[in-house]
Amino acid sequence: MYLAGITLFGLRYRRSQRTLRDYFLADRNVPWWAIALSIVAAETSTLTIISIPGLAFETDLGFLQVVFGYLLARVIISVIFIPQYFRGEMFTAYQLIDRRFGARLRSLTAGLFLITRAAAEGVRVFAISIVVGIAIGTGDLASIAIITALTMVYTFEGGMAAVIWTDVVQLAIYVGGTLVGFYTILHLLPAPWYAVRDVLLSAGKLRVFDFTPDPFRAYTFWSGLIGGAFLTTASHGTDQLMVGRLLAAKNERQSKVALLTSGVVLLFQFALFLLVGAMLFGYYSFDARGPKLMAAAGADRIFPRFIVEHMPHGISGVLIAAILAAAMSNLSAALNSLSSTSIVDFYLRKRPDTDERARVGISRLATIAWALVLFALAMVSRRGGRVVEVGLSIASVAYGAMLGVFLLGVLTRRANERGAMVGMLCGFVLNVCLWRFTRVPWTWWVMIGSGVTFAVGYSASLVFRPSIQPSLRD
Repeated sequence: MYLAGITLFGLRYRRSQRTLRDYFLADRNVPWWAIALSIVAAETSTLTIISIPGLAFETDLGFLQVVFGYLLARVIISVIFIPQYFRGEMFTAYQLIDRRFGARLRSLTAGLFLITRAAAEGVRVFAISIVVGIAIGTGDLASIAIITALTMVYTFEGGMAAVIWTDVVQLAIYVGGTLVGFYTILHLLPAPWYAVRDVLLSAGKLRVFDFTPDPFRAYTFWSGLIGGAFLTTASHGTDQLMVGRLLAAKNERQSKVALLTSGVVLLFQFALFLLVGAMLFGYYSFDARGPKLMAAAGADRIFPRFIVEHMPHGISGVLIAAILAAAMSNLSAALNSLSSTSIVDFYLRKRPDTDERARVGISRLATIAWALVLFALAMVSRRGGRVVEVGLSIASVAYGAMLGVFLLGVLTRRANERGAMVGMLCGFVLNVCLWRFTRVPWTWWVMIGSGVTFAVGYSASLVFRPSIQPSLRD
């Protein structure tokens, strides 16, 4: 019922899609608060709802240190990037690169986004099958196909307007459902609260801050604040998945307010998800079968399994709908951003004379094509590991090079296209090496990759063409 209802709600916006501005920017007529909630919904996938509680269940609340970095990044983006995006009519983040460097680097950055976003999204789409499979007993193929098809329908018809407003509804559902779940877990605890609290404290489950200066630990205060800031500056400042929402605001000021407000909502949301995981550890600690059940379920499956096996049917139904809401919200955002980048940054550059009606039609076909691609990638993403970290790792490999190039364009005058391309290649290769051959955690990859891209790109620009070029600030 939920899946049908949200699809029909999204279809309400099909009639307003007459131009490319309507389809990809919702005619820049969306209030800031809706964009803020949509931003949070877009960065909240099934990975977040099932894997963040699993992370707290297995470790502690240390992931909040990364969220503090997310908040710092929003201030940086508001100062550095948003003013640039509102200088002229832009549909994608990569038009900024074209204006500063040229068409070749624009194609390179847009192409890198398409490849890495599709790969990371494939992991997220696969996470849907974990929940649906546990809830209704379907296999991976059927579970992924159902969600992908229904999300594609309203994204295909309603464009960015449908994506943003369904995001608002879905965020209300999954946050409300998680609050109900948290309240229910508290009432199902088999021991008084003080006894559960003592167990959590003794196990270190309520610890948030870790000031250990160890670069090989993923969740310390330093890696969280610094690494999280670089990660989110890249994801929200250079990734079309988020930039598309910022560009849908009525003006620059509302875009900034939306981004900063989303940070407050995000902090509350992650704290809630982590506390759910801690409470689940407390619950199973008083069950004689707890260790065996925990080992059998696995961290990523512990929350959905608890929902199905221990919660009342009405509440479990609400929570399953909440998790599906997050899945559809993230998937619709990915489909819209992949489609907009494909059309604006590639197709229309070769065929700029295409009329508006044809542009919208081709954009819809691109949405279908990307839905099929993500479905295929999800089917090959069925591997072990905590899915939230797999998804973030894939994205972080590309974000370092991407952020370094954008910073070269915005902050320097001497950087040129050839130098930036050399720097981007070096930063990307380094991040791949960090991913495959070192123990450096993903929280540091964006900072390292962007730093190398910036330094090499600037130095190479002096070698290739030492003449001064105007920056975007001039």
